[in-house]
Amino acid sequence: MSKIVFFSIPAHGHTNPTIPVVTELVSRGHEVWYYSFLEFQEKIESAGAKFIPCDKFLPPISQEELDRKAGKDFAALIEMIADTTIALDEKVCAELKEFQPDCIVSDSLCFWGKLFAKKLGVQYICSTTTFAFNKHTAKLMKRGIKEMLRMLVGMPRINKKMQQLKDHGYEVDGFVSIIQNDNETDTIVYTTREFQPMAETFSDKYSFVGPSISKSTELADYKKERKVIYISLGTVLNQNQDFYHNCIKAFKDSYFDIVMSIGKETDPASFAPLPANFKIENYVDQIAVLQNADAFITHCGMNSVNESLYYGVPMVLFPQHSEEGVVADRVAELGAGVKLKGNKPKYLMNAADDILGNRTYLENAEKLARNFQETSEKSDAAGIILDKIKMES
Repeated sequence: MSKIVFFSIPAHGHTNPTIPVVTELVSRGHEVWYYSFLEFQEKIESAGAKFIPCDKFLPPISQEELDRKAGKDFAALIEMIADTTIALDEKVCAELKEFQPDCIVSDSLCFWGKLFAKKLGVQYICSTTTFAFNKHTAKLMKRGIKEMLRMLVGMPRINKKMQQLKDHGYEVDGFVSIIQNDNETDTIVYTTREFQPMAETFSDKYSFVGPSISKSTELADYKKERKVIYISLGTVLNQNQDFYHNCIKAFKDSYFDIVMSIGKETDPASFAPLPANFKIENYVDQIAVLQNADAFITHCGMNSVNESLYYGVPMVLFPQHSEEGVVADRVAELGAGVKLKGNKPKYLMNAADDILGNRTYLENAEKLARNFQETSEKSDAAGIILDKIKMES
């Protein structure tokens, strides 16, 4: 029996793909600990893992702030990583020294998991729920001038945090060594080589296992006689009232039925009276809806795009920051979606007409669906983790 520890950030798109893997590891008789956050306790415990909350050790931060830091304020992101690592240091190091894990599987953005592995001399496996990034693919991020200037101005803050990590026993050569994996790092990537940009630049240490999609327990009953468009901006930057109102203006008199998920912070009643062809919810079973949808207007989070392509649904692409922009560009490059020119009603309607009026988008999405499904069915992320543990021992 192996002992395996998972770490992740407080984000659905980074946690959800690991749950089936944890479930499989536990079913094979292995012991799994999962350092996460209270929002995910039920999912993690249902998978059979020991849940260990980290909420009180994370600096006070909202989901929106976390997303903003990851996408734009690089110095603030490094500060959060260092502060969280140092806050967790005494607790985690003491617990893991007693537990003696065989390996640590840590999300690619949960850098404290990587730092703990190195400090404690435990085998490290990176879990990547976005595209894999190296020095080549990092150039695809297309960060704006403001973002670059913000990083340069923030370098003194970054250097200060690097020194604090060293003072706590962490061997860090610089911030690049923390955030970027090299071709010698064992990495599980939850997409396919065909979908990964510049896949040829990654070594065989990278295992592209396909998206980890949790199957829905029921099919949504939204499918009627007309085409169905599903609209969602994900679970983080989803409080865009102007966008939602523009969607209503664009499609209220259309020949489409609309399902729109607006997040828990927005009141559906604020859009009353609703057109007859609209259904607006704080939350929907996205997997169930996508199995009936004809098109998806999405923020281009990797999790949402994976789910859409897994079920062969072409997309209207509306990325909110640079990382989502890379995903949107790849979908557009492979012909499974079209990028919005703007969020005004006319642009929304034109994009929907384009996606649903040109069968090529559907054919390309279905081609990727076959690739996703075949890769996921053949891959065994849990087995890969166990194999890497055996190779190390």
